[in-house]
Amino acid sequence: MVIWTPAWLLLATLVLLLLLPSLHLLSSWQEIDTELWQHFADSFLSELLVNTLLLVVAVAFGTLLLGVGLAWLVVMYEFPGRRWLSWLLLLPFAMPAYVLAFVFLGTFDYGGTFQQWLRPYGIEYFDIREGVFGPALVLTLVFYPYVYLLARTAFANQSISMIESARILGCSPSQVFWRVSLPLARPAIAAGVSLALMETLADFGTVALFNYSTFTTAIYSVWEDFRSLAAAAQLSTLLLLVALLLLGVEKYSRGRRSFVQQARLDQPPFSLKVWQQWFVSGLVWFVLLVVLIIPVIQLSIWAYQSVLAEWDSRYLEWFNSTLILSISAALATVFMALLLNVLRKRFASRPLRTALLLARLGYALPGIVLAIGIMAVMAWFNSLFATTWFIGGLFALYLAYMVRFIAVAYGPIESRLDTIRPSVIEAARNMGAGSVRLVWEIYLPLLKPGLIAAFILVFLDISKELPATYLLRPFGWDTLAIRIFELSAEALYERAAVPSLLLLLMGVVGLLILRRLNLFK
Repeated sequence: MVIWTPAWLLLATLVLLLLLPSLHLLSSWQEIDTELWQHFADSFLSELLVNTLLLVVAVAFGTLLLGVGLAWLVVMYEFPGRRWLSWLLLLPFAMPAYVLAFVFLGTFDYGGTFQQWLRPYGIEYFDIREGVFGPALVLTLVFYPYVYLLARTAFANQSISMIESARILGCSPSQVFWRVSLPLARPAIAAGVSLALMETLADFGTVALFNYSTFTTAIYSVWEDFRSLAAAAQLSTLLLLVALLLLGVEKYSRGRRSFVQQARLDQPPFSLKVWQQWFVSGLVWFVLLVVLIIPVIQLSIWAYQSVLAEWDSRYLEWFNSTLILSISAALATVFMALLLNVLRKRFASRPLRTALLLARLGYALPGIVLAIGIMAVMAWFNSLFATTWFIGGLFALYLAYMVRFIAVAYGPIESRLDTIRPSVIEAARNMGAGSVRLVWEIYLPLLKPGLIAAFILVFLDISKELPATYLLRPFGWDTLAIRIFELSAEALYERAAVPSLLLLLMGVVGLLILRRLNLFK
């Protein structure tokens, strides 16, 4: 039985706030426009289902192959540059998907550099915009680090004695992979793939640039063309169900299994011939070449060609808007995550665990779904209080960021908080430390790395976020992400390179700080 203390009431209020957009989306089915839905069914609904399914399957296969394969290579084999490459493979975290999308379009589209090189040799034109290949390739290259990071950690924490025992029994490295390492790492890999697929469902910029119709583009089109918030909300619930299904599959695949931290592998257990070492090193460098080095070079060339025509005083406004929104919303989100963690530490019960799980489900919600849900909530508040204050303000945008990224902030704080021994807190209390002194002199110093890591991760995600910002931003609050999308949507790739490099630089700096904190080892 739950005793409704002030702390419990605070927790219930926070969870309700985070769940309000989703609950309101579900309530949109109370009134259904049958004619409009019949039009959807006759025109594009089946296409949306097929396209979204194809994209999810393709990205799942691509991120699984790339993420797990690279993680296995850098953990289990020694090759030139392994230590540096192990970390460099995480840098695509800093690359927004829509930036890589317009780089690929500007390079491989009909008028792009690559096809101009091929025409003198009589090679016919191919359309990178046709089908699922283009968007699936871009999303795979950008989201594989989710799988790579978790798989690398899982492989590195496996016991060397198990691997040696398998080798003594005559298993080859490939047999060790399939029979020992992969089954042990499956929960982590499933979690990484589910994160990549939720990001795929949430993507708006990439699929819009490739003119590939998915639920996210359809939701935006319904809102723009039909001006029906109810229909857009109802369509959003279908995407929400798909996202929740992915979470359920990941939860089922993990079951009750958990990791037991072993001593990290000090040295790769398998050896390669010299030519094989250089081949593996070249293979890893090729991935970085495609996903990072060539795009950055192309962006730099475009930016050099267009910076004089593109750069003006507005860039200071866009940069300031990006910083202000990202910093303030990240601080608010980290504070909310810290509050939820404190309540978790104070109360330990099944209702609490359920409430905290629900509070973190927002990461499964695509930004455009959140935007539609929050617009519906704000419209309901306006009618309830007879005001227009709620729509057009920063409150709606902050709420979207908080719901979307609370799970990102929650994890680093949770891991640091769990390392604080209860005996330390008890000793401080026995020495007369009050609650305020306990927070300032015990909790905050010990939580500082986790708080900084949570802030930077949320800051990076918010600075790149496009659909929710695009729909909910107040008038005059354009960001670098919006500028990139607007220019690239008009095929002005050279001009879009200028804000893209600024946003990419912010991401790389954030990742470097995280590396200094030893979050990415």
